[in-house]
Order: sequence, then C-alpha cells, then structure tokens
Amino acid sequence: MAAEGGGKEMNEIKSQFSTREGAYKLLTHSEYSRPNRVPFNSQGSNPVRVSFVNVNDQSGNGERICFNVGRELYFYIYKGVRKAADLSKPIDKRIYKGTQPTCHDFNHLTATAESVSLLVGFSAGQVQLIDPIKKETSKLFNEERLIDKSRVTCVKWVPGSESLFLVAHSSGSMYLYNVEHTCGTTAPHYQLLKQGENYSVHTCKSKSTRNPLLKWTVGEGALNEFSFSPDGKFLACVSQDGFLRVFNFDAVELHGTMKSYFGGLLCVCWSPDGKYIVAGGEDDLVTVWCFSDCRVIARGHGHKSWVSVVAFDHYTTSVEESEPMEFSGSDEDFQDQIHFGRDRANSTQSRLSKRNSTDSRPVSVTYRFGSVGQDTQLCLWDLTEDILFPHLPLSRTRTHTNVMNASSSDGSSSLPAPLPRSNSLPHSAANSKSAASDNPIAAGVSKFATLSLHDRKERHPDKDHKRNHSMGHISSKSSDKLNLLTKTKTDPAKTLGTPLCPRMQDVPLLEPLICKKIAHERLTVLIFLEDCLVTACQEGFICTWARPGKVGLLSSQNQASSPSGTVV
Repeated sequence: MAAEGGGKEMNEIKSQFSTREGAYKLLTHSEYSRPNRVPFNSQGSNPVRVSFVNVNDQSGNGERICFNVGRELYFYIYKGVRKAADLSKPIDKRIYKGTQPTCHDFNHLTATAESVSLLVGFSAGQVQLIDPIKKETSKLFNEERLIDKSRVTCVKWVPGSESLFLVAHSSGSMYLYNVEHTCGTTAPHYQLLKQGENYSVHTCKSKSTRNPLLKWTVGEGALNEFSFSPDGKFLACVSQDGFLRVFNFDAVELHGTMKSYFGGLLCVCWSPDGKYIVAGGEDDLVTVWCFSDCRVIARGHGHKSWVSVVAFDHYTTSVEESEPMEFSGSDEDFQDQIHFGRDRANSTQSRLSKRNSTDSRPVSVTYRFGSVGQDTQLCLWDLTEDILFPHLPLSRTRTHTNVMNASSSDGSSSLPAPLPRSNSLPHSAANSKSAASDNPIAAGVSKFATLSLHDRKERHPDKDHKRNHSMGHISSKSSDKLNLLTKTKTDPAKTLGTPLCPRMQDVPLLEPLICKKIAHERLTVLIFLEDCLVTACQEGFICTWARPGKVGLLSSQNQASSPSGTVV
C-alpha cells in the first residue's frame, strides 16, 4: 500500500502531488464555489456535482461549468489554468424551494455560444430542461411526480441524440424520455417489453406517444449511477444491491454482470476504448471488469472509506504498438513518451480501437484512471499490460504499479509473477473462454442466466459507514466477521468465489500511484480535462489541479499572493 506519514502529515491537506509525468499543482485562484466562498454546511444535502460543456466560443473561453450546492445551481465561464475565477459574475444562478438539484448534464451536440441545453435532476424526482445562457426554463418532466416520486440519482443525454435522455432514480428504475413529448396528466400504464435475471423493461402504453418511452427496473434498491460506453451502444449500471450490470442499450439485453465484494456500488466509468469498466462503492475498492470476458481482472485498494467517483484519464492513457522490448532509458526518456492534449487522446482512442482487432500482437498499453472517496482522498491508478495480458511477455518493466498478492503473509509489495487467467476463474468458466471471445454478448447472457441470485434487502441509503467494514480492516482474522456481514445481505455461496465476485486472492490487487488527502469534506467529483483535473468536495469548493507543465502565468500569480501554497 502507499506509504502514509505519521500523525500531522496524514491529516495535512495536499496542494500538489507528483507522478511519473511530473507535478500536479492546485491553482487556488481557480477555485469555484458560491460567490461568498463560505463553506457549505453539507449535513443532509445532496452531493455536489459538476458538469462541463464547450460552446466553441471564438474568444477562446468556450468552456462552461455548472455545479450545484445545496438548493443552488450555478453556471460560470470556466477559465481553468488560464485565468483566476471571477465568482462575482455567474452567467446564471438559480435557487430552488422545496427540492434540491442532485445531478445535471449538458447536451454537447447542440451547445453553441448562444444556447445550451442543460438537464437537471432533483431530489423530489422531477427533471428540468433549462438554457442557462438564454435563462429560459423550457420544460419540466415528471412535474406531478406521477412517473416516479424518488430522488433522481443520475441523468444523461443519450449519446448522439439531440432529444433523448435517460434518468435513474433511487427507486431502482430508469426512464427514457424524449424532450419533444409530454408526460401526460395521469400515471403511465406499462406493457412488458423484455425481462431477464433481476431486470425488466416496459414500454409506455398509451394512445398517443408520451413520456416515458421506456421504463427499466434494475436490481434491488437504488440505481446509483449509469454510464454509456464510448460508442453509445452499451449501458453500465451500478446499484445498491452491489451489482454492476452491463446492457446492450438498443437491444435491451443483458451483456454481463459483476458483484461488489460487499455493500452497494456507487460509481462506474468506461475506458476510452470501451474494453474495461471500473466501478467503486461501499467495499472501499475500485474493481476493474473486462467487457469482452465478462470478468473481474483486478481490484484496487487505497481508500479508507466509500469510493464516490471513478474516472478514466483519456489524456494520460498511452499505447505503443511496437515489438516487445525492455525499456532501459532514464526517467526523462520515459516522461517524453507521456503526452497530453486532445489530439493525443483522440489518437489514443483510435489506437486502442485498432488494438482490439489485433489482440494477438503484443502491445504496450497503460490505462490511467482516478478515484475519490468519502475519506477525502484522491487516488490515481495505472492499469498496465501485466494485468491486461498476463500471458504475453512484458514490453517494458514497470515499477510504478505494484501488483500485490493478497494471500501473501508478509504483505510484501514486490512484484510477483502475473496471475494466470485460470487463477481468476473456476475451471468451467475458464474452459468457456474461447466461446466468450467468439460471441461475448451471447456468452455474457447465458452465463448470467445460469446463476441464481439471492434476494437482498435494500440497504438504507443514510446508514453511516462503519469503519470495521472498511477493506483496510479486513484480514484473515476478520474474515469470519465479513462472512457474517455478507450472509445478512447475499448468500456468499452464490457469488463469492465465482466469476461474479472472485475472492481477494484470486485477482491482482493494485496499489495506487498516489493517494492524497485533498479536502476537509468527502469528495464528490473527479473530472479529467486536457490541461487539468477537477475535484470537488461536499463543502461546495471546486478545485482545479494543473497538469505538469500546464501551470503557466496563473501559478506565478498564485505563488506571489499565496506563498504557502496550501489549502486553508
């Protein structure tokens, strides 16, 4: 595990951290918050969320930011690493009564300098479509709460669509809407379209077309988050019942599933090429799931409490399509291979896609992703080829990602031999590997259909996190306690030790590159941009961290006015 300092150092909030590509620095003058900059009393409020959109403004300031704090919603020009934030001039500010904004999403297809379409979900179940540039409220969906009365947990535009959007609720249901249709004056009647193991999809039965177009009922308990694949064809959902479920969105069919080690899953994201999914939640772990094989390939342990956000860094993910070779250059030579920028990200995605069609060819690939949690810590992780391709020769010796064998008694962090695929799967599943690679969708559905999942009670969403349930306290001595806890939720014989939920010793355990305390309150946002990464905490402070070499003039101004460089 990452080394922790003693006492004072452990509790000190960091204003910079270093990785192999250089130092990331907090830009204190680029902090966004409520105009008065007073910390928000977050007791009982919904998580602070941040959304970005680029309106292609010819002035060069095309980036816009939206964030919610309590009952308030703000819309600003985002100046990032270029200029200090001016909080006195929001483009739009809204204060809501009787409900709170919980999530929001911009339509990137329709955004212009004169108009943007912003969806906002609320704690009472409604969804609002607004234009914060024109300052117009165009439509309110589920206004009478006839469709769903529970809190909106996630709202997103359907990729490639100017009118379709998907909304998830804490009831465990998702609804597909069209902005052109009304919601009707009566509660909708539904007709079954398709159902499978622990999910069903219904169409809205009415004489004229109305919202919602579809109703998805997924799992048990709240549906905490969903994420579309980069190509928009698949949908990954994480629920309070601890399951990741991946659907073919258009065919409304289940592709595959995964179970958390224990507790609910809270967040999910896709790799830039759609090959891997990372999920995090109440087991304090980040879990990496392979889309084609429908199996867990690694877990990451660095957080001390629930993981609230996971995100891939498209700009640091690197691919080299060269013959296998040992890397023996200096650190500077290695850093020269790390590039930032949108062109780099686009080329990386295309090269990753190309790799998908030439899996037999050895490549060097590193996926960078990050996570933030209720422990106020930011973790960065590298997913390297020794994890992705355990049977292929390494093209480079890497020491910045440690693969730890959880079953080792001495707790050594040295690199062991990569675990073979058969160690991660029972023999029956390993034998079907070739069939899964030939037809991953059919294999994923058939594999899931043979499993009998035990019903579990919905976990109370406000239940406090217990420290002795944290992964940091799980040892061989406490395994009985963990099993006892698990039995009250799901029979471990049904999932633990199967491809749904491999045992800890059966898959590689990743160590974070960095694990730093960066806030006073729990963290709720992590977004990777071209020049920086953005984090936010429940106090309502949105922080900008400049990437190495991207600090520029603003940093000099910051250092002149804030010599200590620490967060107050």
